[in-house]
Amino acid sequence: MNLPNLLTLSRVPFLFAIVALMLAEWPAAASLALVFFFLAGITDWLDGAIARRQGLVSDFGKLMDALTDKILVVGLMIAIVAFGLAPAYTVFLVLLVLSREFLITGMRMMAVTRGIVVAAEKAGKQKTVTQIIAVGLLLAVPAVEHDLGRWAAGWPTGEIAGALYWAGLGFFFLATLITVTSGLRYFLKYRPQLSGKEQANPLRGGRSGSGPFRLRGS
Repeated sequence: MNLPNLLTLSRVPFLFAIVALMLAEWPAAASLALVFFFLAGITDWLDGAIARRQGLVSDFGKLMDALTDKILVVGLMIAIVAFGLAPAYTVFLVLLVLSREFLITGMRMMAVTRGIVVAAEKAGKQKTVTQIIAVGLLLAVPAVEHDLGRWAAGWPTGEIAGALYWAGLGFFFLATLITVTSGLRYFLKYRPQLSGKEQANPLRGGRSGSGPFRLRGS
């Protein structure tokens, strides 16, 4: 197990650490949860950078890189709804996102068995960006409301937290819309190849982009 793969897999324990901090009631726990979220994002940039520099890019790394991103982001969406950082009805949005991710991942696995690589597309990248922004904004709400409120007396932390909440909720809806529509695009585009009605033409895919939470667009 090399360093890039360890960094990739670290996003799973990061998920559990962030959720545990969301449950904690001691001072600065919410802020630390937000910091851990950004650290998880750094690992998403760092694993690819090290793998490319040291020639350690592998099929396992590509697969787990995309999979651990989905586990982290969708897992935090579930926790955000479960812990009341978003309205209860947003559970239906999470179910839509979760269903899409399972269906597209299954489609990708089927495509691999037929020699087809489902390439990243712009809509998938937009989906990833909006999901990350939604999660980050909603995690910032308790950090501002509880922690910053303790340390910055006189600041309008309630108003700031309220603005973050509504912005995060807006991005939550936008992320769901883009997630579902991008999933439909993938399905409609690759259905002929996967159903055997059209000759498969393998497309090149793999790691792409740079920066925290590198965008593979799946």
